[in-house]
Amino acid sequence: MITSAKIEDATALTLLINSAYRGETSKKGWTTEATILEGSRTNETEILEIIKDSKQTLLKFTDDKTILGCVLLIEKASKLYLGMLTVSPELQNSGIGKKLLAAAEDHAIQLGLKRIVMTVISIRKELIEWYKRRGYQDTGEREAFPVSDIHIPIVDEQLEFMVLEKRL
Repeated sequence: MITSAKIEDATALTLLINSAYRGETSKKGWTTEATILEGSRTNETEILEIIKDSKQTLLKFTDDKTILGCVLLIEKASKLYLGMLTVSPELQNSGIGKKLLAAAEDHAIQLGLKRIVMTVISIRKELIEWYKRRGYQDTGEREAFPVSDIHIPIVDEQLEFMVLEKRL
C-alpha cells in the first residue's frame, strides 16, 4: 500500500533510507551509494522537516505496517522534483520501486504538473539506465555535488548530478 508518510514514520524512514543508500546493509541491493560515498544519506530532523512541509510529500510503501520503500516529491513551480526513491535492499528488483515511481507520476498529474525532474549522481550508470527505461531522459544539465559531513565522497572521480526529466 502506498500512502503519505506521517510524523510517527520518521524514525523508520530514516533507518530505511540510510540502510538502502549507505553502509554495509546497502550493498545487499543494487542501488547502493556505499562504493562512492560515506556518511548518512539523511537524518530524522530532515525527514521530519519534509513531512511537515506542505510543498513536499514523502510517499511510503508498506506491507503489514512495515515500511519497505519511499519516495520524496517536491512541488517546484511547473514541475515535480523526485528524490530519495528508496527500496529496502533485500527487496530491490521486486517491483516496489516501479510502483513508487508510478505513484509519483500519478501525484504529479493530480497536481496538474506535466514534468518530473530528478538528479542522479552521474557515475551511477546502472541507476540512470533504470530511469531511462522508464521514460526519463538526460536533460544535459549538470549540478555540483554537495560535499558535507553527510555526503563524503570516497572516490577519486569528481561527482556531479545529472538532471533527468520525464514529460507526462
